[in-house]
Amino acid sequence: MSSVLEPIFEGANSGARGVATPITVAPGDGIGPEITEAVLQILQAAGAQIAPEFVEVGERVYRSGNTSGIPEEAWASIDRTGVLLKGPITTPQGGGYKSLNVTMRKTLGLYANVRPCRSWKPVVSSRHPDMDVVIIRENEEDLYAGIEHRQTEDVAQCLKLITRKGSERIIRYAFEYARTQNRQRVTCMVKDNIMKITDGLFHRVFEEVAAEYPQIETNVQIIDFGMANFVHRPESYDVIVLPNLYGDILSDVAAQMTGSVGMGGSINIGNGGALFEAIHGSAPDLARNVANPSGLLLAGVEMLRHIGQHDVAARVMNAWLATLEDGVHTVDIASKQTQQKVGTREFAAAVIARLGRVPESFTAAEATAAAEPMRLPHTHETVVEAAEKKLVGVDVFVDWRQGSTEQLAAALQAATPANGLKLVMITNRGVKVWPQGNPKTLCTDHWRCRFQGEDVSHTQVVALLGAVAAAGLDFIKTEHLYTFDGQAGYSLGQGQ
Repeated sequence: MSSVLEPIFEGANSGARGVATPITVAPGDGIGPEITEAVLQILQAAGAQIAPEFVEVGERVYRSGNTSGIPEEAWASIDRTGVLLKGPITTPQGGGYKSLNVTMRKTLGLYANVRPCRSWKPVVSSRHPDMDVVIIRENEEDLYAGIEHRQTEDVAQCLKLITRKGSERIIRYAFEYARTQNRQRVTCMVKDNIMKITDGLFHRVFEEVAAEYPQIETNVQIIDFGMANFVHRPESYDVIVLPNLYGDILSDVAAQMTGSVGMGGSINIGNGGALFEAIHGSAPDLARNVANPSGLLLAGVEMLRHIGQHDVAARVMNAWLATLEDGVHTVDIASKQTQQKVGTREFAAAVIARLGRVPESFTAAEATAAAEPMRLPHTHETVVEAAEKKLVGVDVFVDWRQGSTEQLAAALQAATPANGLKLVMITNRGVKVWPQGNPKTLCTDHWRCRFQGEDVSHTQVVALLGAVAAAGLDFIKTEHLYTFDGQAGYSLGQGQ
């Protein structure tokens, strides 16, 4: 792909082409090209030995008919380099367009999303001057699996998928990060008081892995309390590990709490490579030399560390800190400490002018390879003995709007073959409505009808579904009910 940014590195690595590290660069949409240009100019001036391959992803690709937002030549470049520096992208509104970020993370197996969030006192105004937290978000599972269905006129569903393997990978990464970075505490946030099986699994794996790191303090919090407490006193947190959705929300909140979401860098890493980006969106209304390039620049610093160019990373980081100290600020962080309010290009020029300086009020970054926090730890996967799995029933979900709950129960009972399966419960939106339901419960057209028996077989389930269909009842999905070593692997209905 031809890019207006390519001239930035023309000749920059002459005489050192043998050591220049190939990277893929996707400028993105909206403010993406502006902040990407600013970051590349800074990296080039600092002496970064990189050989960018420019690719196009995002809005123009979507509108060309590619619903993934990324063409084959971009995938090929990423496969070659294993490193992607990506500007924010715009996903067109309306159905039919997949999230490019989710697609890339899952396709490349970038399971760990690492977001350092710290205040930059006293230069950048923040209500939380002592905040210094790293949020480690699981990147592939949870509700972001993107498995959604409209099942009735009234009801749509999204499947929440939590796996033991996925949970263990991200939790081990969090503990390894804490260990290598001399962090003292890892906090896990879940909602397993409600989602006892999915979030409960994440919690259990956290406790198992935590036992292998006795030198690190641990804590588990319910997500609503945890987020509220974090907003109130973020300085009491060190490393936080969360499932996908919670991590997405908390990391954006945390970035804004540092003074501006424009200061947030994001690192996505896994066995398929590493992706470095700002956490904010494409903000097309700000594509007029206004945006703060700091988030993408900090991601670029981590990229340099990832590829082993620690001296350049420290040089860039120190120049950036010195720029903040001198009061050269973009509009989003302007405050009484601001001496000069600048745009995107002017901010980049200010950082370049300070290359070689070290900050006075901040701790200077050191050019050391002693700790490489973004690299994947050499970890093992816990081998869990297979449980005895037994089929004990089936939940049949029915689209029904022809009468009362009692009429639905009667129709199901009349259709049920005499093969050992028995209707034991009907729920609506998870609340038990039969037997002995409450007439005040709001019901939709989406009913979970639970059948149970002893030593149930798939043949019994198939016969049941055939009988339900023959009775004219519209079943829209089923979920088998299993026990594992005698423990129910399914939830009960609220009120049961």
